[in-house]
Amino acid sequence: MEGNLTKGPILKTLTKLAIPIMASSFLGTLYNITDMAWIGLLGSKAVAGVGVGGMFTWFSQGLAAMARMGGQVQVAQCIGRGEKEKAHGFAQAAVQLAAFMGMAYALLSLVFTKQMVGFFQLADAEAHAAAISYTKIACGLIVFSFMTLTLTGLYTAQGDSKTPFLANLIGLVTNMILDPVLILGPGPFPKLGVAGAAIATVTAQAIVMSIMILAIIVRKKENVLKGIQLFAGIPREYLGGICRIGIPTAVQGMAYCAISMVLTRMVSGYGAEAVATQRVGGQIESISWNTADGFAAALNAFIAQNYGAGKMDRVKKGYRASLWTVGIWGILITLAFVCFPRPIAEIFFHEPKAITTAVGYLIIIGFSEAFMCVELTTVGALSGLGRTKLCSIISITFTSARIPLAIILGGLMGLSGIWWALSATSIVKGIIFTCTFFWITRKRG
Repeated sequence: MEGNLTKGPILKTLTKLAIPIMASSFLGTLYNITDMAWIGLLGSKAVAGVGVGGMFTWFSQGLAAMARMGGQVQVAQCIGRGEKEKAHGFAQAAVQLAAFMGMAYALLSLVFTKQMVGFFQLADAEAHAAAISYTKIACGLIVFSFMTLTLTGLYTAQGDSKTPFLANLIGLVTNMILDPVLILGPGPFPKLGVAGAAIATVTAQAIVMSIMILAIIVRKKENVLKGIQLFAGIPREYLGGICRIGIPTAVQGMAYCAISMVLTRMVSGYGAEAVATQRVGGQIESISWNTADGFAAALNAFIAQNYGAGKMDRVKKGYRASLWTVGIWGILITLAFVCFPRPIAEIFFHEPKAITTAVGYLIIIGFSEAFMCVELTTVGALSGLGRTKLCSIISITFTSARIPLAIILGGLMGLSGIWWALSATSIVKGIIFTCTFFWITRKRG
């Protein structure tokens, strides 16, 4: 039977679901940090190249969110209403959509690699070559990432977060073994550098996807993913339902990434160290946002099931418990970034100029961490209610404000002004999203 999230103690139910997801998110962070730590040994130019290539894998995650969020919310709400057949239909449609979109994105990335990387106007030839190499491999085989994200969402919708966690754990171990071997080429192994990092990541994603598929086949336990036919036609009802919920989330994710690309282009004017700092800083920062995103995924499934079952009281209590949890975590991250920026920066950078740039980034961004955690969690909660369009409007409006704000503050304060534009908008979004959730749920009684 599917995991029923509409009964039992709220905090216990939510925490039981959230902990494996948060642990999976930590593993995702470790994936990226492991890559960055090893690539850091090749120098800041290699890190800058991977930073640019990583932008396109990040952009793809926004697109993948259409199938993942649409499938997760619809499946969870169907389970809450007791409509098992419809839940299976939505699950099949989500998997088919993820496979198709993953292959389409890979094809476009391979055809237009030069134009995509060219957007960032990397002046350094070494950084440019690294970006081309990383983008071709990581985006050319992005379908594994699309499938992994969607399957994780569909497992979560049923209240099963342990299977994705175990799959991600095995993937992480694989990645950690392959990284030094493929990047640095010890002994008889060839030194592949940046290409090695991309191969290690893609291989790990393929393994994670395979384990999750194998778990569906091997287990006798009931699962909405059982009996899925990848090449069957997608009924309009299911495709429409997924797109209605998923498209606003996808637009939001892609817009967020596109805005970050524009900001990265602005940052590139300050040199390879600045680009590398933004890339690595984002990975360090993902300690907080991956955790919040993990809790948001659990809260999304919890709220969607309870909303489908008409239990608004559990919806409100679940949100409040989550708000306290991620808020406290965000405050701890703020203290770490503001009080100990240099030791953190020195893990990833070895050149004095790059370390100084990273320290400035961590202190400024640190002030917004708790607000960002609250924002991500609230987006998960509102999406569980089916309000993805509203989330998209709020997020895109205030994230877009980063560009003019970065131009103004950058003119006054230089590189620090761009970092402050990121931090200030995160603070504002955290406050607005929280107020919006309380306003909507008060209306619904």
